[in-house]
Amino acid sequence: MRYAWDMSQSAGFNFSHLPAAERRLGAAFARPKFVAIACVIALTLLGWLSLALMTAQMDSVVAALCRPSFAAAGLWSGGGFVVVALMWATMMLVMMMPSAAPMILTYAEIAETAAHKGERIVSPFVIAAGYSVVWLGFAHIAALAQLALTRTALLDSGMATASALLSGAIFIGAGLYQFSALKLACLTQCRQPFSFFFTHWETTRRGVFKLGLSQGLYCLGCCWAMMLVMFAVGVMNVLWMVVLGVAMTVEKIARGKWLTYGVGAALIAIGVAFVVASFAAHWPLRAI
Repeated sequence: MRYAWDMSQSAGFNFSHLPAAERRLGAAFARPKFVAIACVIALTLLGWLSLALMTAQMDSVVAALCRPSFAAAGLWSGGGFVVVALMWATMMLVMMMPSAAPMILTYAEIAETAAHKGERIVSPFVIAAGYSVVWLGFAHIAALAQLALTRTALLDSGMATASALLSGAIFIGAGLYQFSALKLACLTQCRQPFSFFFTHWETTRRGVFKLGLSQGLYCLGCCWAMMLVMFAVGVMNVLWMVVLGVAMTVEKIARGKWLTYGVGAALIAIGVAFVVASFAAHWPLRAI
């Protein structure tokens, strides 16, 4: 199993003594780019499979999470938190792994070149693991936030905010963040993984795992505000998962600021519509 981690041992290795099927498999896994593609596809499919299984049981889950006695049932430290955290972790795999594909493939391309030169390299699975740890940590924070919103009755039965005003604030906040210096700085790092890897290249599992952590933090700094939009539209809203996932992926591939600013303007416009609708629903105001 050592070659799964130190693939330079198998780069250029002669598999002719193996049966045909095993020879093809060994040659495939000796190529970091192949492993990287398999990693992204496998993790994304795992997320969608988990999402499908959860959706099939969503009625009972929603009933449990949104009932008034949620907090009193002692689920803050038990099964309730586990279920919510798993939902958010699933969303991370579904929405963020595709956007991480360019970064993982860039690492794999550099690693493959190094492997052909006989240099020691580490499997792309390790950098993907470091990246995933950051977003799984975010999933736990989001789960705690959801439990807090549920306890204060700010989430409705669809696990979306019960207040149109709050939904509008979330959209507007996410839109404004698209124009911030921190957003643009993190996005620049996400768009230029080659420069990052060239400057910080590592040849140990621990070092490559740290590279994944660093890239995960840049990605978190880039996308955390858009992820919070899920609170406004429904935590398990599949349509918005796809929309936001595609937007974050394309944003990391595109050049310039036009897409980032365009997404920001769209989010602000939706937020303003929520706010206007909220005030319109209570107009005219009655004197107390």
